[in-house]
Amino acid sequence: MAAKKILFLTGDFAEDYETMVPFQALQAVGHVVDAVCPNKKAGDRVKTAIHDFEGDQTYTEKPGHQFTLNASFDDADARQYDALAIAGGRAPEYLRLNHKVIELVRQFAEAGKPIAAICHAAQLLAAADVIRGKRISAYPACAPEVKLAGGDYADIPVDAAITDANFVTAPAWPAHPEWLRQFLVLLGTRIEL
Repeated sequence: MAAKKILFLTGDFAEDYETMVPFQALQAVGHVVDAVCPNKKAGDRVKTAIHDFEGDQTYTEKPGHQFTLNASFDDADARQYDALAIAGGRAPEYLRLNHKVIELVRQFAEAGKPIAAICHAAQLLAAADVIRGKRISAYPACAPEVKLAGGDYADIPVDAAITDANFVTAPAWPAHPEWLRQFLVLLGTRIEL
């Protein structure tokens, strides 16, 4: 299997685990992963946040790590990538306001390329209007946006993921094993022991 080239979209206050883990895991299996954020270039850093489930009505938030981008957003061209991965957390809330981000997401969707989105990343999918008629999971607070965008919100356990056509989605970082496994299947990645 040839290595795939994956565009990884993140931003300030993306969830720490949803940024670090997929970025590193996809590289660990041999894929080339370019991490980008609008208005930033390779070598710039974004702040991440650690979201946890501690019995409150929603997640709690603590400061995460500084994540160094390895590519420039302005150079991102969907035609040059095999797939798109989108980190969750609070970053999608402001990333969805950037028309270049929305257009990039649409280009991946229209080309039928695999798109992995976790947690609040569904906000970007909804804003790009690419999930109509698709079963999409997300952090439960994003369910109304998925439904308003014509998606069928998949209310699944926090450690589960769902694939519908070229979309692999999950509610939050506890789903990493299943979310990444399903994304690797779409990418055609084979891991042999």
